[in-house]
Amino acid sequence: MFKKILDKYNGVKLNYRICIAIVIGTLLGIFLPGQKWIGELGVLFVGAMKGIAPILVFVLIVNSLSTGKTSLDRRFGKAFAYYMVSTVLASIIAVGASFLFPQNLQLAQEATTSAILPKGIGEILNNLLIRAVSNPFEAITEANYIGILVWAIIFGFAIKIHASDSTKELLQDITKSVTAIVHWLINLAPFGIIGLIHSSIATNGIGIFKTYGLLIAVLAGAMIFTTFVIAPLIVSSAIKQDPYPLVIYCLKESGITALFTRSSAANIPVNMDVCEKLKLDREFYSVSIPLGATINMNGAAITIAIMTLAAAHTLGISVSFPTALMLCIIASIGACGASGIAGGSLFLIPMACSFLGISNDVAMQVVAVGFIIGAVQDSLETALNSSTDVMYTAAAEYSGWIAEGKHLPRRFR
Repeated sequence: MFKKILDKYNGVKLNYRICIAIVIGTLLGIFLPGQKWIGELGVLFVGAMKGIAPILVFVLIVNSLSTGKTSLDRRFGKAFAYYMVSTVLASIIAVGASFLFPQNLQLAQEATTSAILPKGIGEILNNLLIRAVSNPFEAITEANYIGILVWAIIFGFAIKIHASDSTKELLQDITKSVTAIVHWLINLAPFGIIGLIHSSIATNGIGIFKTYGLLIAVLAGAMIFTTFVIAPLIVSSAIKQDPYPLVIYCLKESGITALFTRSSAANIPVNMDVCEKLKLDREFYSVSIPLGATINMNGAAITIAIMTLAAAHTLGISVSFPTALMLCIIASIGACGASGIAGGSLFLIPMACSFLGISNDVAMQVVAVGFIIGAVQDSLETALNSSTDVMYTAAAEYSGWIAEGKHLPRRFR
């Protein structure tokens, strides 16, 4: 009996199951808002994905570099360039949207936080360097992906040179086992999304749209424009053909789950799975995807720029065009240092505000507003960040395919 139910469950495509889960979660959130145990399904799912992601990234990179026939090549340079260019362009779009639709914030009381806020770009870059060489075991347990990337690359090359074949075979078996666990968890995503939708509706309702509807609209508009205009332009420049089949596919396969998990780290296993479906080289995407989850922060750059300029407009601070361009650079660099936690980009707002002479007391009130609208802002931000990780990874590899005269997968021709 159980096997029949399981077979029927697995017989339905994951995307369809997720759509059904969204409907069920919405109905449960409306009619059974007090049933907190439903929301725990979401907590368990996100926790499990966050827990397995650092281990998955580490073993995939180590295995790929220790047993693979190729090394890091120019695909990584392309992916890195796409990540950085798109983040800068996203911040420019955010500044433009802020000038076209200036927003006033309701600032009343000082907000407080226990987080350690960066004081400037220098501190952000210094923190990134420190994280890159942190203890490898701490890097895994704390989901420090910069550190995981650096140490996995070092371990991978060391094992390739010095380890025996039996050790490499054991590493391959471990990688297969961890990958299997990830597939099991992804298969359970609909249950997690039911819990996440239920918690979101039960906690926030639609009240945030009444008070902060215009601010949410500007943020969402900039992110949607980046998703459907900027990202396709970058992808098109790489693959020299209609980019939208690939863009829509990545949004469907990666963006939907990221929208509800609100965690780029939790979505790394999903993105790895999508790259496998796209027939990309594991040696490439096992490094490119976690790198993107760390530095490809289009949505974070948009949030930092729009919220900072909203604070300036509220206080009557005039921002010149050269100043706005500098803010774009600050928002882009700051976004790369954003924490992987939900709402991590909000803690970079005080740093950007200080550039415009806005006091920390006021800046923390802006952060508080960010948390109020976080149910929408952070969901869209993560969906944009995570889906473009796959888009740009695929674009970087497919550009090489085209140069070699190979055909893209049929669905993207």
